[in-house]
Amino acid sequence: MKEFEDYFSELQTDMVAICLEYVDNKADEIFIYCSYEPKMYVFDFFYKINGKVVHKNQLNEATKELDSRLNQVYDVSRERQKAALRIGNQNLKLIHKKCEEFNKDMPTEMKLYYNVKQNSLKGKYRYDLVYSNDEELLPDDVFNLWFEEVKNGNY
Repeated sequence: MKEFEDYFSELQTDMVAICLEYVDNKADEIFIYCSYEPKMYVFDFFYKINGKVVHKNQLNEATKELDSRLNQVYDVSRERQKAALRIGNQNLKLIHKKCEEFNKDMPTEMKLYYNVKQNSLKGKYRYDLVYSNDEELLPDDVFNLWFEEVKNGNY
């Protein structure tokens, strides 16, 4: 019989799979940000490719300077971004549902780090409110702060 942890890790693995598919399996590292604070779900992600930390819409900038024979072009269309975000958000809602079913606390924040070459997933979880109590802080701000931290090598 499946335990809570099985569902939890399956859904996180699916989030990684969505992000891997988005880059055609060509990334070094994936950073996934999930947030749930009363009535609001946020799912977003960014990558490290060729030593560069880039947002999902900047993937082609990470490969532009490389040998032109590589000719790797990522599909970063709005439709593709929306589709990946929608699926990630659905997974986040399913995690919340499983937390309720198994009477577990739902994390308010999950920062997932996936190393592609090592096939290893690490997560940092918070259970306190991160931005709901702050009149100026938005989920995007928290996501962008993490992006900057990673870009500066702090992770």
